[in-house]
Amino acid sequence: MNKRDKKSMEFDLTPKIAQPLIEGDGGGYYIWLSSQVPLLAKTNVGAGQLVLQPRGFALPHYADSSKVGYVIEGTDGVAGMILPNTKKEIVLKLKKGDVIPVPVGCVSWWFNDGDSNLNIIFLGETSTAHVPGEFTYFFLSGLYVQGLVGSFSSDLISKVYNFNKDEVNKLTQSQKDVVIIKIEKDQLMPKPQLGLTKDFVYDIDAKVPDTEAQNVGLVTTLTEVDFPFIKDVGLSAIRVKLEPNAIKAPSNLVTPGIQLIYIAKGSGKFEIVGLNGKRVLDTEVKVGHLIVVPQFFVVAQIAGEEGLESFSIVTTTKPVFEELAGKVSVLGALSPTVQQVSFNVDSEFQKLFISKTTQNTNLIPPTI
Repeated sequence: MNKRDKKSMEFDLTPKIAQPLIEGDGGGYYIWLSSQVPLLAKTNVGAGQLVLQPRGFALPHYADSSKVGYVIEGTDGVAGMILPNTKKEIVLKLKKGDVIPVPVGCVSWWFNDGDSNLNIIFLGETSTAHVPGEFTYFFLSGLYVQGLVGSFSSDLISKVYNFNKDEVNKLTQSQKDVVIIKIEKDQLMPKPQLGLTKDFVYDIDAKVPDTEAQNVGLVTTLTEVDFPFIKDVGLSAIRVKLEPNAIKAPSNLVTPGIQLIYIAKGSGKFEIVGLNGKRVLDTEVKVGHLIVVPQFFVVAQIAGEEGLESFSIVTTTKPVFEELAGKVSVLGALSPTVQQVSFNVDSEFQKLFISKTTQNTNLIPPTI
């Protein structure tokens, strides 16, 4: 392999924290730039974080990418959505643990009707984006560059909406704030349609885990099987919760796709092994870190003293993972003879290895 080939295969998987894009009285929006994390652009995934203070309101907008929102904090969030080709607004209730898919082109607004912050992490796929690795938003109103309506000529707006000059000015110049505003307490806002919420929002924290070990942790996968609406964004979601010093054994996504992981709580360490068996990441992680896992790379999560919780997406609707340890380990599925010759060990050690690796699930208890 020549130097050019080696350079093209190098990956910088260093975890990164989001940078503020906009901050104000109503809240803030934070992003991971593709210039800061080049692997986002290379793998066509992106991330953003919306934090709304009480009465904070994110103005109506749409984006050039499909994504999934995961509510990290908050109990009284409200999201309004107009799905493509529906021409009808739905208003949804949001709380901590909820997953809400947002299809590309969907017009949405977000409101915090509670007394504490509403914190939502968005992870998505950017193959349709103007800037690979980033979400680009188009706002209907406000002064972020300028809302779409107000960006057209006054003459055109006058003719389209049958407005006189004063009415045009009122429509296009009344909203002086940008992206996120704070709404007065006496301003009534649409109430969530609880009957509809269950069709468009899923509480992944309350879902029965795929794997669970007492005092060790759990792994929960959310796909179109349990939540049909998530198919509209072409993604699946995974939540991993580890107790202090527990381990999520090494695994890799078999179906072609990228995994994008956000550290939602706690701290610990990640190890990732990639091309040619090279360990490409061995580092501490903490709340707010974003990690990109290229396709077929193998990742292990190790919780620290305070435990570790992560939320991730995979860019496929039918994810299949292969485990390197545990009762369903791919190594355990190999015939004993193949195990012996592959690791160059005798029969006695092979039996010891299998007996130990199949004692647990893919969730490994803390060592004493």
